[in-house]
Amino acid sequence: MKKPFFISMLCTGLLLILPGLVLPAIAAGGLTAGEIMERIDRTVSAPRDQEFHVKLVITDAKGNESHREMVMMQKGTDRRLVKFTAPPEQRGIAFLSLPGGLTYLYLPAYKQTRRIASHVRNQKFAGTDFSYEDMEARKYSADWNAKLLAEEEGLYRLELTPKEKTVTDYGRLIVEVRADIFFPVKIEFFDKANRPRKVMTQDKLEQINGYWIAREAEMKDLQAGTSSKMFFTEVKFDSGLSDDIFTERYLSR
Repeated sequence: MKKPFFISMLCTGLLLILPGLVLPAIAAGGLTAGEIMERIDRTVSAPRDQEFHVKLVITDAKGNESHREMVMMQKGTDRRLVKFTAPPEQRGIAFLSLPGGLTYLYLPAYKQTRRIASHVRNQKFAGTDFSYEDMEARKYSADWNAKLLAEEEGLYRLELTPKEKTVTDYGRLIVEVRADIFFPVKIEFFDKANRPRKVMTQDKLEQINGYWIAREAEMKDLQAGTSSKMFFTEVKFDSGLSDDIFTERYLSR
């Protein structure tokens, strides 16, 4: 029987649901927080490209649910496309993240693509609990300074604070990482006033073509009392996604 391991998310930019290649376990002694972060980046960016079909359940503060479907595609570590496929009123809404922090949103109702300005990156993406910042393809070690808070019960507990050049709406993150395989299993997001803002967790792990993925991932907005849960129904790795997919022109297709 396969032994399940946790996997990191997207996200922040994250660390939005990304697979990782399982690496040999390493003894905790001697590893700095920065080295742990580099190992995380190496594992979650192992695939050359990846494609996910996702069912999304959004729950409002009163417990009412709405359902959506979307496709997520990523190439390398810095290009990501997300496009809604259902329901009809959401179909075609698309988000594109490119190197250099460039992000774009396509709204089919207006047949218009617009660049997302830095001051609105904290807004919710299409009514979900993921912000535009959360949806970006980024590397943690490039954007965050890491401090090792604790190591216990097979987990590293890291505190991440933004580097001087990093543009983010978060003041800090607390990340729990599986110490044996360097996968984040939980991320706590704090705003710049150090108030708890969101929590992201993952579940239902399995290994596909040597990469571990979470079949379920949930983001909870602690301030709004809402949540968004993703169910990954179809997964593909290293399929040779074309560079043409990750362009403004492709957003409207």
